[in-house]
Amino acid sequence: MIVHRTAAREPERRRSRSIGANVFRTGIAIACAFSVLALGAGWWQVVDAQRLSTAPDNPAVIAVARRAIRGPIVDRNDAWLARSDRDANGEATRVYRDDAVSHVVGYASRRYGTAGLERTYNAELLGLAGSGTFGQVFDKFGQEPEKPLGLKLSLDLRLQRAAVQGLGSDKGAVVMLDPTTGEILALASTPTYDAGAVADPDTSAAAFDALADDPAKPLLPRATLGRYVPGSLFKIVTGIAGLDSGAITPETTYAQQPPAEQKGLVVDGFRIRDGHHPQTGETELDLYGATEVSCNIWYALTGLQTGGQRLVDEAGELGFGAPIPFDLPTAISQVTGGGGSAPGGFADDAELASASFGQGETFVTPLQMALVASTVANDGVLMKPHVVTALTGDGPGARTIAPEPWHQVLPAQDAQALQRAMQQAVEGRLGRQFTAGAKVPGIPTAGKSGTAELGGSGEPHSWFIGFAPVEQPRIAIAVIVERGGRGGERAAPLAGDLMERYFQLYGNP
Repeated sequence: MIVHRTAAREPERRRSRSIGANVFRTGIAIACAFSVLALGAGWWQVVDAQRLSTAPDNPAVIAVARRAIRGPIVDRNDAWLARSDRDANGEATRVYRDDAVSHVVGYASRRYGTAGLERTYNAELLGLAGSGTFGQVFDKFGQEPEKPLGLKLSLDLRLQRAAVQGLGSDKGAVVMLDPTTGEILALASTPTYDAGAVADPDTSAAAFDALADDPAKPLLPRATLGRYVPGSLFKIVTGIAGLDSGAITPETTYAQQPPAEQKGLVVDGFRIRDGHHPQTGETELDLYGATEVSCNIWYALTGLQTGGQRLVDEAGELGFGAPIPFDLPTAISQVTGGGGSAPGGFADDAELASASFGQGETFVTPLQMALVASTVANDGVLMKPHVVTALTGDGPGARTIAPEPWHQVLPAQDAQALQRAMQQAVEGRLGRQFTAGAKVPGIPTAGKSGTAELGGSGEPHSWFIGFAPVEQPRIAIAVIVERGGRGGERAAPLAGDLMERYFQLYGNP
């Protein structure tokens, strides 16, 4: 009988244990859920509170921005570029001075949010820097809101206007900077747009719709987000990689460099032709001669001798392969698509050779190529580019932004060899044929033109990078004119005019 009662109770005990286990698991699950919620709340309220409370797309920020007077934005000479007024309802409205700076300053719109520096420094311009939690955001805009910060830029409105006017009706971009500080003096993209029309509540919808539908893409900041085949400009990157790696010296020549009558160099079945080299009457060129006549074959051989991995690594020191640390978003410049099995991600030696003189899967931004010119000009030191030089005002976060070295890309003596080569490309007997108009009168000028062949029947992109004076550079430049023809036809003369304008404003050396 005892055995029978024990057996009868066994299912009941199992049910009891099962219920207990379920209660325990439920308790653990609830405890875990509360732990996750507590951790999340702690993260959002403490660790991530500042970012969330100042994010441009935060509804709290959007709500207070309707009433807040944003800080002013001025150029290096204190010429105002953006300021705030109040409309008849007491709500803040942003006013912009000049379409020439639209891609840099951006816009602040109630309907479409922010763009450009208005977005990057939204919290500072609204006075939200250091505001903390969501509740404190609203508190700041109670009876006594804190003073917003302003932005002082390195941009020179006079040079910015000259760059936009020089590009005219063409699509393109200009970047001008001081190679010794990294300060941007002009960052122009065309076509421009009317930021005031986007900011004005009465016109914003119609203006933005028209801009979004425009096939010329006026909202695209080509200087920082436009990606282009670099053409012969990339030869300077190949020269940097070859010299810094020790693969070449400035005196390197190639015995296998074929004479003109052979009509090119064949690499893995791919024929590389040279439109400039035959007219020199020479078959053995060094760095100086090859740069002066923009010899595709010499640079293809240099790329092969340097190797794919080293070429990609050296380009990475210049900023390729990742977004450039800058006040505005930047597209990634690339040497190759990276899908190949050869070193550096190249498909084979043919792709490496092609990339070495600027074709293939190589794409760059105008800002990136301005940094290449700046690095050569500054004896191999790449300065971190910046367009904001100070956050002004009495609020938290006010500060001056000092110049900052980014990378020592190559030794000074190698950079100086490239300086000489690029000077020959502008001032040499043969180089003058390809860079007409780039020379600044009375000032030693260095540079490199580029013709980016795109295939089809259209004109190629016209490129130029350069700097002046050669020995003590004060200005570096990159110019691209989409479908502008050969580099010496459109981009080089424009670059020469803009550098001359710089010296007219700031004095000859």
